[in-house]
Amino acid sequence: MDALLAAVGLVCAPATLISLTLACLFGFILGALPGLTATMAVALLVPITFFLSPIAAIASIVAAAATAIFAGDVPGALLRMPGTPASAAYVDDAFALTRQGKVGLVLGLNALCSAIGGVIGTVVLVLFAPVLANFALKFSTFEFFWLACLGLTCSVFISTEDPLKGTISLLLGIFIATVGMDYTTGYPRFTFENPNLYEGISFIPALIGMFALSEIIRTMLGSNRQTVDQAMRKRVGFSAVLQACKEHWRHVLRGSALGTSIGILPGAGADIASWISSGVARRFSRHPDTWGKGNLEGIVAGSSANNAALSGAWVPALVFAIPGDTITAIAIGVLYLKGMNPGPTIFVENADLLYAVFICFFLANLLLLPIGLIAIRFSGFILSMRREFLMPPLLVLAAIGAFAIDNTVFGILVMLVLGVLAYILEENQFPLAPMVLGIVLGRLVEQHLMQSLISTQGSVIGLFERPMAGVLGAITLAVWLFPAARWAWRKVRA
Repeated sequence: MDALLAAVGLVCAPATLISLTLACLFGFILGALPGLTATMAVALLVPITFFLSPIAAIASIVAAAATAIFAGDVPGALLRMPGTPASAAYVDDAFALTRQGKVGLVLGLNALCSAIGGVIGTVVLVLFAPVLANFALKFSTFEFFWLACLGLTCSVFISTEDPLKGTISLLLGIFIATVGMDYTTGYPRFTFENPNLYEGISFIPALIGMFALSEIIRTMLGSNRQTVDQAMRKRVGFSAVLQACKEHWRHVLRGSALGTSIGILPGAGADIASWISSGVARRFSRHPDTWGKGNLEGIVAGSSANNAALSGAWVPALVFAIPGDTITAIAIGVLYLKGMNPGPTIFVENADLLYAVFICFFLANLLLLPIGLIAIRFSGFILSMRREFLMPPLLVLAAIGAFAIDNTVFGILVMLVLGVLAYILEENQFPLAPMVLGIVLGRLVEQHLMQSLISTQGSVIGLFERPMAGVLGAITLAVWLFPAARWAWRKVRA
């Protein structure tokens, strides 16, 4: 209790509260710009943390990450240009609802579900950090291989009604993920002797091209040129947001649980959590035919999983100094810099500072609600402009985002090529979501598969020998075989 009271005093210090508030605004601005991710927002804050107290520094990182993830939903809903990779999982539904005049409902749900997911993740972090960290550390390359395969399987759930086109889109994404040096031999694949391709195709420029540039092309060519009418700018009361959240409370809890669980696994992160949560929500949806056309279930599930995963990633970071994602990797460095050495002893040696970090988590997630209201007001200004007038400055921002990842013009070239490809695919009713998932998880599947086969000397049976790997493998194979078994059962009954 003494440590908790001391933590409250540390958090209530003016410097800490000011740092947390300014970091929220900073994260919101960067997250709303296509290509500038939550990781980049946190990385840009690191030099500033040198001049802050330990709690103010960590509070800034937590606040910037939480608001940047939410802010990525804003351009996705308004312009179909996800600001962060995690927002891409449900961008089609968000934009479809905006076109139906429900932008206030969409952004309100994004803010509320992100706050709920973040709070639930923080509660799990506070209560079960040591136990969950021990569980997460038992995951090896075998378990991660099956988890990545299960994530790829979600493309079946988030695809359109045409499974063939969804499968083709997924295979295109996996093919893009194979570009670069072979993981085991180091031999270049599909690089055409271009050194820029040796490290593979960077995901952020690819994402910007597939969503931002394709939408810009579509608008400028006239297939989506329009002025948003007054119906699209109508206001939605917060009571409607609460009612929608109440109706989909199962998806909120499921998304929060999945997000926290996946976030705890080192290297998984909010992006994978969002895609898997949205895919599971579609699998259990009563109206799967409305997905991509304005279904709230995917938005609720994905938004809840985003911030829950951010909280979950801090479990192995605080307990064992193992980063759960890129954000916590940066945060661990700041913790060491400020004398808060992460590890099992942090619960004894720095209990007051640790409690203060937990309180900062709660405050950062609760601040998402007023920031969400600001985003809704801001959306009215964006929607009042003709879309073709917005496209030139957005193209400049997209190019800056693609360039900023590796500081090379090649990132802009990647954006252009994949943007044109995505435009052609969408014009022919090929979904982009499976392609994005293939790019995200394709390389992870290959790396963990090769590591696993090397350790088992090529034995495929070894992929099932570990208990958790066997369970995940059985679940994945069952999901793969279920459509064929259902088809055969229908044939037998007929």
